[in-house]
Amino acid sequence: MRFNEFSEMVLPKIQDQIEITISLAQQNNNDSLRQMLSYHLGLSNEQNRKSSQGKRIRPLILVLATETAGGDWQNAVAAAAAIELIHNFSLIHDDIEDESEYRRGRQTLWKIHGVPIAINAGDALFSLSFICLGELIKRNSFETSFQAFNLLSEACLAITKGQHLDISFEKVDRISVPEYMEMIEGKTASLLAMSAKLGALIAGADLNSQNLYYEIGKNLGLAFQVYDDILGIWGKPEETGKSTATDLIARKKSLPIFFGLSNNGIFREMWDSDISTENVSQLADQLKQEGAYHYSQQKADEFTTAAVKAFDAANPSGQAVEAFHELIHILTQRKS
Repeated sequence: MRFNEFSEMVLPKIQDQIEITISLAQQNNNDSLRQMLSYHLGLSNEQNRKSSQGKRIRPLILVLATETAGGDWQNAVAAAAAIELIHNFSLIHDDIEDESEYRRGRQTLWKIHGVPIAINAGDALFSLSFICLGELIKRNSFETSFQAFNLLSEACLAITKGQHLDISFEKVDRISVPEYMEMIEGKTASLLAMSAKLGALIAGADLNSQNLYYEIGKNLGLAFQVYDDILGIWGKPEETGKSTATDLIARKKSLPIFFGLSNNGIFREMWDSDISTENVSQLADQLKQEGAYHYSQQKADEFTTAAVKAFDAANPSGQAVEAFHELIHILTQRKS
């Protein structure tokens, strides 16, 4: 089965579970909290509804893992919806902490409603995600459901550890590449890793297989983030939808930047001076000359290879194997 076929089959079920769960945020006749959550999740009635929902990568990885590990993806719908709610909880708080005014082409919750009520909305999504996960017991054993709660809790802690490092790095002049990799493993890769492991757990796979799926998700997450870093500096604006000058002018720290700074070369001198629209192209070229593009591409390729190797070692089977291979390609060969 092709990836598009699989996603068109499973996403409506996951979407229904998300909407049912979000409806619990309404209290008596007060619907404002549910409306805020619906807006953030892209469930509101608007023309760009699909783009405002995001790619739904994490729930798709979870159900693909369930199906290819020998299970039935329908048993994993509640967990897939819970993973997406956790992801969006982290995005709401991330937007506040980074003071990001836009996400997915729309104003963020805190920008519209203010910081206090946006924090509360994020907390509501966090709580609702575990209520949603409780639906697992209807199609799975108590033991599986209990283990799923533990895995999701571990993922939440890993995300917050990664975000802690990310915020801490803003006050530090020099960060090593290994320190950066530790940060993105928590902030970006941990939920992808746990999505895959959760899927294998629900399929009834043994611990060794669950750990292999964890490695698949982790390496996909790392590759995804490194490709994002590359596109942020050298991507084509007509494909990424944003100017490549933005990240450099904002001094957004990423793998290529940390690599360039560690060389203490001309790029380092340019970085320490003023960066403007006039010299940003020269800065990107200098960074590329000093090997940052090649190094970052090499790391992304290494993570991609590791993900494929772990997937093959897991001995996947069933109708969704082709779809999972396609998703790996989509995440690691993207242009936007």
